[in-house]
Amino acid sequence: MAEDKSKRGSTGLYAKEGQTNNGFVQNEDILETDLDPSSPAAGPQHNSVDILGSGEPDVKDVRPYAGMPKEVLFQFSGQARYRIPREVLFWLTVASVLVLIAATIAIIAISPKCLDWWQVGPMYQIYPRSFKDSNKDGNGDLKGIQDKLDYITTLNIKTVWITSFYKSSLKDFRHGVEDFREIDPLFGTMKDFENLVAAIHDKGLKLIIDFIPNHTSDKHAWFQWSRNRTGKYTDYYIWHDCNYENGITIPPNNWLSVYGNSSWHFDEVRKQCYFHQFTKEQPDLNFRNPDVQEEIKEIIQFWLSKGVDGFSFDALQFLLEAKHLRDEAQVNKTQIPDTVTHYSQLHHDFTITQVGMHDIIRSFRQTMNQYSREPGRYRFMGTEAHGESITKTMVYYGLPFIQEADFPFNNYLSKLDKPSGNSVFEVITSWMENMPEGKWPNWMTGGPDNVRLTSRLGEKYVNIMNMLVFTLPGTPITYYGEEIGMRNILTANLNETYDVDTLFSKSPMQWDNSSNAGFSEGSHTWLPTSSDYHTVNVDVQKTQPRSALKLYQELSLLHANELLLSRGWFCYLRNDNHSIMYTRELDGINRVFLMVLNFGESSLLNLKEMISNIPTRVRIRLSTNSAYSGREVDTHAVTLASGEGLILEYNTRNLLHRQTAFKDRCFISNKACYSRVLNILYSLC
Repeated sequence: MAEDKSKRGSTGLYAKEGQTNNGFVQNEDILETDLDPSSPAAGPQHNSVDILGSGEPDVKDVRPYAGMPKEVLFQFSGQARYRIPREVLFWLTVASVLVLIAATIAIIAISPKCLDWWQVGPMYQIYPRSFKDSNKDGNGDLKGIQDKLDYITTLNIKTVWITSFYKSSLKDFRHGVEDFREIDPLFGTMKDFENLVAAIHDKGLKLIIDFIPNHTSDKHAWFQWSRNRTGKYTDYYIWHDCNYENGITIPPNNWLSVYGNSSWHFDEVRKQCYFHQFTKEQPDLNFRNPDVQEEIKEIIQFWLSKGVDGFSFDALQFLLEAKHLRDEAQVNKTQIPDTVTHYSQLHHDFTITQVGMHDIIRSFRQTMNQYSREPGRYRFMGTEAHGESITKTMVYYGLPFIQEADFPFNNYLSKLDKPSGNSVFEVITSWMENMPEGKWPNWMTGGPDNVRLTSRLGEKYVNIMNMLVFTLPGTPITYYGEEIGMRNILTANLNETYDVDTLFSKSPMQWDNSSNAGFSEGSHTWLPTSSDYHTVNVDVQKTQPRSALKLYQELSLLHANELLLSRGWFCYLRNDNHSIMYTRELDGINRVFLMVLNFGESSLLNLKEMISNIPTRVRIRLSTNSAYSGREVDTHAVTLASGEGLILEYNTRNLLHRQTAFKDRCFISNKACYSRVLNILYSLC
């Protein structure tokens, strides 16, 4: 029995015989229990260190085995055949980590700035009283907008822009606000607004709203306190002494209201005149008072905390007036001063765009930046400065190191009243040539205060104008109804005294051919619907393959999916009274989009003469006549009907923006190049 134990204890451990143990060493506790203390096998010779004898172990002929003691393992690990691979793997790992870090830093360094949400897709402007009525009172409301969000998503819209819905008087179309923190009951409640914001965000959309900080309604609590000289509100508005005799006001100077006649009105309570740039029901706030500026910032914060993603600030050029009361110069110096009653008869050197105005706007931007710190929650700032020159408009972009608006809204296309290639060309180039480097453009074809496209240019130009704004660089902005070609109504049944002409472009949205065009189930609507709603409506056009709505959806989808349109160069080729031609191209992509838009009579174009490297036959990617989409045309002879537009696509390595001849005719906002190998954008072009 003792012999068996001795054999069992020494099996496989006698290294001189070259045997190996291919299994685990038995538990030492079990061995000690089994062995007879008096047996030689129970002595210290079972210790593995002594297997090879006393002193340092000799591992020259020993092969590794499971359960090897660390003293022996250290001897093996020091051998070159184990040490060298280990060191090689270590340094390879270190090198790989360093390469990955360097590559990450390099990619970040050369990557162009990502487009933000207000850049990647179109904006859709809604006049809430006319979009959808949910409670049968004949007026559109916030719940109505929420009911139609699915439709808005079918347009591939990224941002919903809702015009003024604050508590205000109907007298001035909501431009004279009675309370900036309240929803007008006509549109619903604050809860309705909060639900709308949540629904918009659930759809992956963003929301911007109007804000006119220049003035309030004369029914606003601030004004009531100011006319009674109550505390800090005493100087919230612009008050000056004036003479008032026999019901006739003799104003402090000759300053005029935008709507004509003196911009000063005598207040019977305070016995002074207050200043108003617009109607007398809209007194101007005194922005030289720090308390007023603080009030406006708190209102901005209030709506941002409600989840609003940005603002459109309107009438900003009127924020400040000169401190002195000197008369403004007459345009016609020989005109009798008492007959100067129209706004256009004066040079407005003291009442608009005063020094310090942009400092106030930048303070608005700083307030909004406090809410832009979360990833993906950047707050957009747009400005409306109607009537400003192009150079003054560009100042709203800010300075190289001082941020202001993300962009001033570009409504110059909204003012075009005659279709012409030259006039469209002038609008495009005047903006692109004057825009500060690195800034982002935008394009509007209509708005609440402009005549609709169909009524302004003609029905056949609706598609070509939509094609224009979706293929120009920047953000396209659509006023509700322009996607289906709605026209102005001919008459309005409201007794309004405030710029009645703007009512005609605010008619109810035409959803279907049912009663009230599907806008309201009530017995009446606040404005009449257009007489063509039976044929021009959403329901009809979404089933017609050649409708304005279908083309709009195709254009917005193309804009969303093509780097050439969202990030590419814009190069204009030529223009005349009839047509305009331009390309969109991007380094790294050997494809080019060529836009040919005809605003004049039918014409025949030889593209081969204009672009030497263009192929003989090119594909029509999209056409205002959908029957042509996907076909090929001969570039020697491209026939365009009046009001027809084509997006042509062809392959080339000779991009126009690289050619010396086009150096001054190509523009890009955020420079980027495309790598087909890595499938990334980079900026080191």
